[in-house]
Amino acid sequence: MPTALVTGASRGLGAVFAERLARDGFDLVLVARDRIGLEHTAAAVRGNGMRADVLVADLADPAARATVEHRLADASRPVDVLVNNAGVENGNGFIQADLRDLQAQIDTNITAVMSLTHAALPGMIARAGGSVINVASFAGYLSSPGNTYASTKAWVLAFTDTMAASLPGTGVSMIALCPGRMRTGKHDAPKTPSPLWLQPAAVVDQCLRDLARGRSLCTPGVVYRTVVGTLEMPRRTLRRLARLAGRGRAQRRGRAAQTHVRSAAVRIAA
Repeated sequence: MPTALVTGASRGLGAVFAERLARDGFDLVLVARDRIGLEHTAAAVRGNGMRADVLVADLADPAARATVEHRLADASRPVDVLVNNAGVENGNGFIQADLRDLQAQIDTNITAVMSLTHAALPGMIARAGGSVINVASFAGYLSSPGNTYASTKAWVLAFTDTMAASLPGTGVSMIALCPGRMRTGKHDAPKTPSPLWLQPAAVVDQCLRDLARGRSLCTPGVVYRTVVGTLEMPRRTLRRLARLAGRGRAQRRGRAAQTHVRSAAVRIAA
């Protein structure tokens, strides 16, 4: 069975990702700080007939994060899909926030995304297959004043852009999921339907559809997609240029390698 590792899987969007991937035939490795929440998600996954391993880890802690990196890099137990969903939101403004809380937010929202992706990609590329889903946020485009959470999610968007441009031809794909407000229970949502409040299951469905289509950005919801579509116009152009530049570099490397081989053959023949 293919395997997916999902961070922040104890509740909310992470739990929804885990349950959907289990229905799609994936075994799961579930990561979060909350063992009780993880066990609840694991029970739902096992109810779909799939295996679910629980890995309790605070991704802001380097030692705990290293255990997840080790699991991702384990060639004997390959991970086919990495969902970097774990995130911490500091509700205080930058000046009012405790510096330790700000650092923990960076370690979870940025450092963990970078280090776990770094651990997963070599194996995926060697196997010529795999996917990384990085959960960003609409706040990464339009943040409120002093919102450091939004700054970390802007980094996730930029990081995914950079990495996705270097992956064509490897068999590995990467996408940034950019949802707005969701009815996960984390925030007080209105009881009446609203286009600004999204259902987590619909968000996951859209993300996996866009991933299958080869897209590097998913923005569920008509309102959010319209706004981001406008903001993304210049970035979309830059993304295409980056892909073209990457292909050009690869072709030049290929031609240089062929020239080197021919030169070596001529020297051997002489």
